[in-house]
Amino acid sequence: LQISEPNEFDIMLVIPVARLQLDESDDTGAYYYLTFKRNPKEKCLLKYLDEDGKLSAFKMLQALRAIIKQEVKNIKNVEVTVKRKRAGSPAITLQIKNPPAEISVDIILTLKVQHSWPPSTRDGLKIEQWLGRKVRVDFRNESLYLVAKQNKKEKVLRGNTWRLSFSHIEKAMLNNHGSSKTCCESDGPKCCRKGCLKLLKYLLEQLKMKYTKELEKICSYHVKTAFFHSCVMWPKDTDWHLGDLDHCFQKYLGYFLDCLQKSHLPHFFIPQYNLLSLEDKASSDFLSREINYQLNNRFPIFQG
Repeated sequence: LQISEPNEFDIMLVIPVARLQLDESDDTGAYYYLTFKRNPKEKCLLKYLDEDGKLSAFKMLQALRAIIKQEVKNIKNVEVTVKRKRAGSPAITLQIKNPPAEISVDIILTLKVQHSWPPSTRDGLKIEQWLGRKVRVDFRNESLYLVAKQNKKEKVLRGNTWRLSFSHIEKAMLNNHGSSKTCCESDGPKCCRKGCLKLLKYLLEQLKMKYTKELEKICSYHVKTAFFHSCVMWPKDTDWHLGDLDHCFQKYLGYFLDCLQKSHLPHFFIPQYNLLSLEDKASSDFLSREINYQLNNRFPIFQG
């Protein structure tokens, strides 16, 4: 879904773990402390426990970072550097200099856990009308993914929280986004769902480049989440007719603006988790004003 130059890539480095105990670290339902159940198979991970016996995301990221830095030295024909650590980021970023363009690759440490989805996800993923009940059941039978993400709400930042990740499910929904199975297949009817998402991602990307400071709290995940909610509100393929891109984009944008104005955008999989909390209201209001300006002036930012 990269719109401009494809110069940013995400790679999930997945470590399978058989059995872990998950304990919520706050009321969002997204962040967890992880501890091993008795006699774990993964003895090699025991050295990453903190003094409370919790699996430390910080320690694991530190070790991974050291390995990557070491390996990068062995790359001869391309100039690769490891970017400086960003506080609270789950990613280790590689900068790859190679004419004609420079690319950055985020390596994200991820645990794949054999565990049923936690209670906070029970009322999420409301895709029955859009993709069907069976698809929802299949998705919920998938493994649980957790990324090494610091929970900023914690009073003392100890680096031992992990955040649920559903990027594998999001990818599947984007790839098979139609209520009919043939939507956007070579011989099937075409829709404008992805076109709408790309437009709003591009709009946000351009605005963030222009107003980096004001919009630092807003990211493309907000746009993607609003998109999935829109797919649920307008579940039929005929709601996203390819020829109606303009109208569909305005509908989706209208919903996103509504979320910004209310400072309320529920996580698609964890409905109790609001992605636009009140402390980020200044960013939400700023973006809302900018989008309204674009909307009322026929999107000058797209004219470029």
